[in-house]
Amino acid sequence: MPELPEVETVMRGFRDAFEGHRISHVSVNRPDLRWPFPADLREKLEGRHVLSFRRRAKYILMRLEDGWSMLLHLGMSGRLTIGRAGTNATPPAHEHLVLETDSGARAGLVDPRRFGMVDLIQTSEENSHRLLAHLGMEPLSDAMTGPALADLFRGRRSPIKSALLDQKLIAGLGNIYVCEALFRCGIHPERRTCTLRKEETGALAEAVPQILEQAIASGGSSLRDYVQADGTKGGFQDLHLVYGREGAPCPNCGAESPIQRMTQSGRSTFFCPTCQK
Repeated sequence: MPELPEVETVMRGFRDAFEGHRISHVSVNRPDLRWPFPADLREKLEGRHVLSFRRRAKYILMRLEDGWSMLLHLGMSGRLTIGRAGTNATPPAHEHLVLETDSGARAGLVDPRRFGMVDLIQTSEENSHRLLAHLGMEPLSDAMTGPALADLFRGRRSPIKSALLDQKLIAGLGNIYVCEALFRCGIHPERRTCTLRKEETGALAEAVPQILEQAIASGGSSLRDYVQADGTKGGFQDLHLVYGREGAPCPNCGAESPIQRMTQSGRSTFFCPTCQK
């Protein structure tokens, strides 16, 4: 599933092509993805100017001039491709939604597994939507501080990796970037959350945004389906220090302690057993 940097990268590409322009045409090519498309999606979008964009966790919000927002989630394998209208004679397979602007921009939502979703919300009610209302702090916001993490983690006995992936605590973090952050901070992924010291929560509060910003600058991590809005792959997978590197020498302590993989809550965790305590 695309994680925060990938969604942010896609959102920025969508914003650059659509913000300030009028949506001139909408094609809905099937009745549903994970849930049905809103029945009035075409009616609400066509003819409206796009005012702004926002990312919340792994969701993209496109705000329109008349107080409506389109909510988009890419699901497991979805991607949003941005191009020019009229230049693609054969639409790609599994393209379920197409938006075009009066400036000639075209956005196509391709989702082979159909785990994505699209909804309409009153812009003033975005934060109360059922999928957004219970999300935690944004890791790229000013709320991401050492004391704030210490407050979140106080009394929790779950493994630190599970806590960082809990969307009700911190919104948008995924498996790749949590593995990378824990490695950079020298924290073992199985550590009980309540055992973290002040300096460790402070280190996490610094490392998480730094890694996310580096990933965004690299266009995200392309491992399977993910590509940027222009169709090119991201580059941050080449900068992973532990994720997907089982058996490789640890970047810190070398070949004597290779990167290991274990399973936590059904997900692969990559770590160095020597550097992470």
